[in-house]
Parts: sequence; C-alpha cells; structure tokens
Amino acid sequence: MARLSNLYLFCYNSVQAFGWAVALFRISIDFLSTKSINGAYASAGELICLLQTLGFIEVIHGAVGIVPSGFLFPLMQWGGRTHFLLAIIRRIDEVHELPVVFITFVAWCCIEVIRYPFYALSCLGNCPSFLTYLRYTVFIVIYPIGVVGEMWLMYQALPVIMEKNLYGDYFSAMPFSYHAFVKAVLICYPFLWLQLYLYLFKQRRSKLRPRNKEKKRE
Repeated sequence: MARLSNLYLFCYNSVQAFGWAVALFRISIDFLSTKSINGAYASAGELICLLQTLGFIEVIHGAVGIVPSGFLFPLMQWGGRTHFLLAIIRRIDEVHELPVVFITFVAWCCIEVIRYPFYALSCLGNCPSFLTYLRYTVFIVIYPIGVVGEMWLMYQALPVIMEKNLYGDYFSAMPFSYHAFVKAVLICYPFLWLQLYLYLFKQRRSKLRPRNKEKKRE
C-alpha cells in the first residue's frame, strides 16, 4: 500500500512539476519575444488556473493522511491563491496585463518548479541535497514577493470590482459586498501569510538542521 501511495504521489508531483515548468517557459518566451511583461496571463494564465485548481488534491492528501502536512496550512495556501487567481484575475480582464501579474506568476512558478520536483524525488527516496536546500531556502525571498504581488493586484482591482459590482448577485443576500469582502481579505492577508511563512521556517529548521549537525560532527 505504501508503495502504491508513493507511486501515486510521484506521478502527481511530476505532473505538477512539468506543468509549472511549462508555464514558466511560456512566460519567459513571451517576455523574450515581446520585450514586455504585460503578456503573462495571455501566455500561461489558463494553464496556471488549471494547475492551481488541481492543487486542491493536496488538501485532500493532508486530510486523509497520505502526506504528513495535515490539511489546514495547505487549505489556507490553496484557498488564498485560488481566490486571487480564479475570482479576481481570471474574472477581471482589466488586470490581465498589469505588471504585477507577471511578477506574481513568475514568483509562483519559481517556487513550484522547485517544490514539486522535491516532492516527486522524495517519494523515490532519492532527492539530491541541493534540491532539499533550495526547497527550504528559496521561499525566504520569493514567497514574500508572491504575496505582495497578490495583495497589490487585489488593491488595484478594487475600483473595477466596485464599478462592476462584481459577484453582486451572490452577495445580494449578505450584509456586505464583494468589494468589502476583498478589502477585509487584504487586511487579514498579512496575518494569515505570516502564519504560513513561520510554518515554512519551522519546516526549514527540522529539514536542514540535522544535516548541519552531521557536518559539524564530521
């Protein structure tokens, strides 16, 4: 049973790694050919939407115990990204060509082309030490860039959300609008992000410290 789980996880993570690598490749090619950062969504937006939606499977993995991460932090990360991506970027054409979309997408891709290969190779018990180091180090710089990009784009989208009364039908029975909801999300975002960020540092200490101790003993 454990072998089947590892095989399944290897296949899933390999598919995600390939998908995010393709997304990064498409964004890079578009940038190099147009000398513009305004085409990130046009070049890879729909693929990233698909990959991010598929990522809900990781919440299920944690919930049923296939992986030891639990489901709360994966759910928080998946929910924040998915709302930002599907409810705002994909829905509002006016933000598709904003530079912050390029910045956010590149940050996401750089994280995922490291994270998923790390998970895939870990399933085989043969993950190179340099990849482990990158997995638990690169996020220190790139993760804040991605989160700031998400917040900045949500802020820029607020006037359009208000003008179009976006999702007005869904929020008509509620005492607040979607515009007010997004503003509340912006207020909560730094605090929720900090919890995830500190959790990643905790993981980093547990994954890298044993190797540092072994080197000192040698």
